[in-house]
Amino acid sequence: MKPNDLSDLRAEFDTFVRNKCSSNEDGSCESNVNPDSGDAVDDEPVPGFVEQISQNLLAPARCGVYISRLDIKRIAEAVDESLPIKERGKMLKALFRHTTTRQYLEDAFAEFNRHINGRILIYQELSTAFPSSKYIFDEKVAKVKKTQKIFEQIVEDYEEIEPTFDPMLV
Repeated sequence: MKPNDLSDLRAEFDTFVRNKCSSNEDGSCESNVNPDSGDAVDDEPVPGFVEQISQNLLAPARCGVYISRLDIKRIAEAVDESLPIKERGKMLKALFRHTTTRQYLEDAFAEFNRHINGRILIYQELSTAFPSSKYIFDEKVAKVKKTQKIFEQIVEDYEEIEPTFDPMLV
């Protein structure tokens, strides 16, 4: 291949794509499947408090901190759950989908609080290092405290589900 000849490079790239990453018979890499679309499990019903958590926790403007996919995965692992990495909302639903005990809920929220408190420490360090920006970090910490109070309220209002032999009895 000549250094200035891009047609050879293009042909080589097309061959690579056709051989290595095409999933269709015609050689195109296009598929109608969205990798984040999820599966049937994502459509299962979830407890009512999950929507409230999603609205407050996933919006940094409301919560004061950003909870990433990796944060949610680490929180799930801390409460002995295994979650695939998906959209954050779907991960929260999967985390709380089978919540039946108050203890599980307390453990999950304790892990969220642990992660959030780590962010508060970062905010405090930054407000000390940059005193003129302290008011910005104080606003974020106030939002975080509100979110943590929502966690406490959800735990107080939660009613445990007792397993029964007849699922239609409930």
